[in-house]
Amino acid sequence: MERKNLVIAGGGSTYTLGIIMSLIEEKETLPLKTLTLYDTDGARQERIGQATAVILREKYPELESFKYTTDKKEAFEDIDIAFLQIRTGGLAMREKDEQIPLKHGVLGQETCGPGGMAYGMRSIPDMIELVKDIRTYAKDAWILNYTNPAAIVAEALKRVFPEDDRLLNICDMPIAIMQSYADMLGKDVWNLVPGYFGLNHFGWFTKIEDTQGNDYTQTIKDKIISEGFVPTDSEIADDASWKATFATARQILMDFPDYLPNTYLQYYLYPEDLAEKESRDNTRARQVMNGRQKRVHETCDRIIADQSMARASLTHDIHGVYMVKAAASLVYHLNHIFTVMVKNEGVIANIPFDAMVEVPAMLGAHGPKPFAVGEIPTFYKGLIENQYAFETLVVDACFERSYNKLLQALTLNRTVTDVNKAKAILEDLIKANQGYWPELK
Repeated sequence: MERKNLVIAGGGSTYTLGIIMSLIEEKETLPLKTLTLYDTDGARQERIGQATAVILREKYPELESFKYTTDKKEAFEDIDIAFLQIRTGGLAMREKDEQIPLKHGVLGQETCGPGGMAYGMRSIPDMIELVKDIRTYAKDAWILNYTNPAAIVAEALKRVFPEDDRLLNICDMPIAIMQSYADMLGKDVWNLVPGYFGLNHFGWFTKIEDTQGNDYTQTIKDKIISEGFVPTDSEIADDASWKATFATARQILMDFPDYLPNTYLQYYLYPEDLAEKESRDNTRARQVMNGRQKRVHETCDRIIADQSMARASLTHDIHGVYMVKAAASLVYHLNHIFTVMVKNEGVIANIPFDAMVEVPAMLGAHGPKPFAVGEIPTFYKGLIENQYAFETLVVDACFERSYNKLLQALTLNRTVTDVNKAKAILEDLIKANQGYWPELK
């Protein structure tokens, strides 16, 4: 297979090393000629970049070139593939996204509710600029975007780049959930094929089969209810917050047994319970700063000091492998099936035609070919249409600089619903995001 040139935008992310290890694990699936890390924050990227250089020297000697840069031309010229994983405002702003709603008795979460709205308003301008920069230097490169909040970002990118059929929005949460299903069944996750419908972080598995057509859906449901449900992907398996999240997914299944839920639905179905359990002094952002970020930076420092991986404990993860396999399916026309975000255009027959939906699709050289879902039941249709209205209004508000549309969005959102709370939260978020959000009118 022809070797490809790949850039990771957001190279200073704490997820980058997992992507690097996944590229190494899957080097025969997606063989690389060159690899570049790009970030606007050179200081943050420096540590990751130095460590990555050591890792690749030991584990990927056939790679012709590795570099890390803050220069757009150097990063994007002549690339075949771009992975996008930026976080505008960093973890410091994520913490404000979580703390401000909690101050008003509303759930604080980075991609859901007011926090997701705030993050989306920051992400949209930077994501548009990033895609334009890539297209300046690499008009035919495949762009795989997994920047959060992915649903809001995907809606914005759809409007600005409606004809760009090499721009794919993708999320690893469905495959992380499927990893738990696979381990529950004693199966290889890559031999399982999902039925799925929804929006990003807002969907349901309708069926889980293997590649021979054996249906394990009811078996999984029965096991979750009788034995419990736990995360098993290495990145989240030992995380107390994720353990609680998967336990709540069991409750969702018990309350609404039609389908297997995406874990993020907990925030929309039990927002009051979750808000009561959250602490403004120990947000999820703070846990990440003190947990994964600290661990990753210490690992980098050890690798750099030793100029060796000998004392480093690093492995690939399902998140990284999923992105690598999806990219390979696109560039080599493998037509493998992945759950991705696409224009609805009738895939889910009874929700808005122009929605960005998350469904299984076959990925090949001509882009995603989604599988039809058909009509969905009223309860799920109602939930999706409400959430899609929220996401649409957030993007409208960003493009139009509209205070009123942001207020409408928050009022619609299932984590808020109360107009007075929406107003109070919005005022605080406007103050906190000065310099990030467009000035509202």
